[in-house]
Amino acid sequence: MADAKQNDLNNAIDRLEVKIKHYLITLLGKVESKASFEEFYRAFCLSLREDILMNASASEYTRIKHDQRTLYYLSLEYLPGRFITNNIFNLKAFEIVKGVCNRMNRNVSKLLNLEIDAGLGNGGLGRLASCFLDSFATLEYPAKGYGLRYQYGIFEQQIWEGVQVETPDLWLLNLYPWEKRDDGESLTVQFGKETAEDEKTSVEELWKLGQREEVRVLPFDIPIVGYRKDSYNPVIQLRLWSTKESPKNFKLQRYNAGQLDQAAENTSLTNVLYPNDNHEMGKRIRLKQEYLLVSASLQDILRSHLLSHNNDLSTFHDKVRIQLNETHPALTTVELMYQLTENYQFSWENAFECTKEICSYTNHTVLKEALEEWNQHRVYSMLPLQYRIIEKINQQLVDDIRAKYNNDAEKVQRMSILENGQIKMAHLAIYMSHKVNGVSYLHTEILKNRNFKDFYDMFPERFVNCTNGVTHRRWLLHANPELAQFITKHIGDEWITNFEEIKKIKNIASNPDAQKEFLEIKAKRKQLLIDYIIENCTHRDAFGNVLPDDKHLDPVAIFDIQTKRIHEYKRQLMNVLHLIILYKRFLKDPNSRHKRVAIFGGKAAPGYWAAKNIIRLINGVGKTINNDTRLNHMLKVIFIENYNVSRAEMIIPAADLSEQISLTGQEASGTGNMKFSINGALTIGTDDGANVEMRQSVSDEWWPFKFGMDLKQVEELEKSGSYNPKEIYEKDPEIKEALDSLVDNTFAQNDTEREIFQSIYHRLLEEGPKPDHYFILKDLRSYIETHEKAEELFKDRNKWAEYCINNIAGMGPFSIDHTTKQYIEQIWGIEKCPMDKEVYNKVLQDFTAQDRCRIY
Repeated sequence: MADAKQNDLNNAIDRLEVKIKHYLITLLGKVESKASFEEFYRAFCLSLREDILMNASASEYTRIKHDQRTLYYLSLEYLPGRFITNNIFNLKAFEIVKGVCNRMNRNVSKLLNLEIDAGLGNGGLGRLASCFLDSFATLEYPAKGYGLRYQYGIFEQQIWEGVQVETPDLWLLNLYPWEKRDDGESLTVQFGKETAEDEKTSVEELWKLGQREEVRVLPFDIPIVGYRKDSYNPVIQLRLWSTKESPKNFKLQRYNAGQLDQAAENTSLTNVLYPNDNHEMGKRIRLKQEYLLVSASLQDILRSHLLSHNNDLSTFHDKVRIQLNETHPALTTVELMYQLTENYQFSWENAFECTKEICSYTNHTVLKEALEEWNQHRVYSMLPLQYRIIEKINQQLVDDIRAKYNNDAEKVQRMSILENGQIKMAHLAIYMSHKVNGVSYLHTEILKNRNFKDFYDMFPERFVNCTNGVTHRRWLLHANPELAQFITKHIGDEWITNFEEIKKIKNIASNPDAQKEFLEIKAKRKQLLIDYIIENCTHRDAFGNVLPDDKHLDPVAIFDIQTKRIHEYKRQLMNVLHLIILYKRFLKDPNSRHKRVAIFGGKAAPGYWAAKNIIRLINGVGKTINNDTRLNHMLKVIFIENYNVSRAEMIIPAADLSEQISLTGQEASGTGNMKFSINGALTIGTDDGANVEMRQSVSDEWWPFKFGMDLKQVEELEKSGSYNPKEIYEKDPEIKEALDSLVDNTFAQNDTEREIFQSIYHRLLEEGPKPDHYFILKDLRSYIETHEKAEELFKDRNKWAEYCINNIAGMGPFSIDHTTKQYIEQIWGIEKCPMDKEVYNKVLQDFTAQDRCRIY
């Protein structure tokens, strides 16, 4: 048996080697011995892609043959990370890849790290979308993702002397090997034609006359590989739309007239995710992006359905489900109404019922500023007929409210889609969807009882909860193979495809040998992260020049990690104030506390100055602490720039403490909290988002570091208006000393930093009618005391390991597979579509018949 397996492995290595040589010669004109590592990487990926596309073809034809209800997932963001590693692990091809690299004298580690993360997202919203795609593929559900192909991502973050500097994310600088451009399925998206102020013909009349601005969009398809079954890999498709690659979108006449920004506006629509909308052009581009995604995707969905159903839309309402990931694709509801009534002769009533049955909406935020609203005039000038549909939808909603609530004018005003010149996109999405879901139990309750209470009272059956999850195959099996092997050794490998099995690991939590083994794995991961930081995390001066930096990091230290988007509600500032207090304590008695390495990572939105100032403070505090020789390296503060999926895969397995410290009631769910926990980090956190359900699943006994106010206390404090952070400042000497250090030049290195740090001080104590808006000082003492408790437990290494293993055991409900099943049961009603063996064998036969290349 062993010999047979080795023979199969050798044959697979032979086959892959031949394919790599084939692509090097036929695509790049290079023999293997003369190929650069980048050229070898491209040939390798294209060779691997052959098998992926063969499985993709079989999966697609299976879905067409069985004609089941299909889910279409629309998201402005995806955050897939590197496809090379994910594809290799899901194909179960790592030993083959390692063998071919050894044979061809190539470094396998370098190969796996050469790919740049796909720049398609920013935070948890995009990562959740990518986790869903992995789950759809692995569980064999008929589904397809739609998004935009951002030429320069959101941005690449660099830190120059503590300042965030945004540079283009050049993930498409070289040929991206996983995507396939399909010119034959390009589409046209139409916008209203601009009119001069003195022009008598309105944009609406021009639209009806056929005078519209046309933008050509090209699809780029990326296969999403599911985890390997017995002999095949199920595959679904992520289709990304681009305007960059279509010369037709470039307005040469305007270019020649010197109107450069207008000439390139449509070619640049898919340049950047979330362009800065602090100015009119940014707002215009954002709205165009959202409609571009919606219109192109709906045209594609309709085209696909008509093609496979003999141009008949009678079953469209049953065969199609569309999930709106946040409000960015909320115009889907309007555009579908437009398409059905304008192009397919549906009555208004039929189109309305069809749209509502097809669409469902996931809300990801309770922050008022994040609930999208669009200026009515801007929408009308860009999409005149769609705007008229919004008006009609709103009138229908208003009529429904008046009929049900006896002409309650206040309720009409609160629930209206159109108000004060703005279009409330969340209201539109709720009214036009058959289901609305929050992403944790707490978040859903807040939506029902606070943000959208009027809608919940009117449509209680629409609101459901589907708590977020993460793909444990990526975040444990792939990111932490040593821990995965440890788990498999003790409970078998069923957990890989059924994460509920992870609860069995609880049985060994109290075993001293298992604890020792776990701690050894954690120590190894911490050393790997130290090596990574030393090699990759550079310190730059104010001009971007890399400076020498001796970090002196010790794996014995507590690795205390907070990596997520930089935002005031996530309270990175509270973490920094705690580190300042620790710094002061260490100076008084260097041996009083355990060694600690505090690690931050995350991007601030380009126009969000408060968040950028927090990054400046983190780096300013870190520079002072890291260079203070009196500490003898007992405390270190590291900011890892350009935090992304690949860096997260290196950072998360090394964490001892996971910082999940948002103000209770602000974080919808979180997914980073789950990734840290399944990798054996203990959470220091508030009862916010999914932390509540994680604590309940793990049990209070093994969730020791909860702190801060609960939701009721936060709401009472907000309602009373009695909060005065100055009182805490004056009564707590340690907190006062920490805040004073922001204005006494302890950390400021120049006038700009002095001004920024002083502004943070005033924002916490004095600024505006509500200083310290996120109650940082209110929760800070509880946070400090909980850290002391964590440090005390950390000294008992075996007990710490027992807590960690129990936390891993409680993470079963937070797999994305579990989340997918919740959506299916409560919202989508789709069924599995397993690979049709007859279809697979036919595709395999056709593929094998053409696979005759041999190059030695």
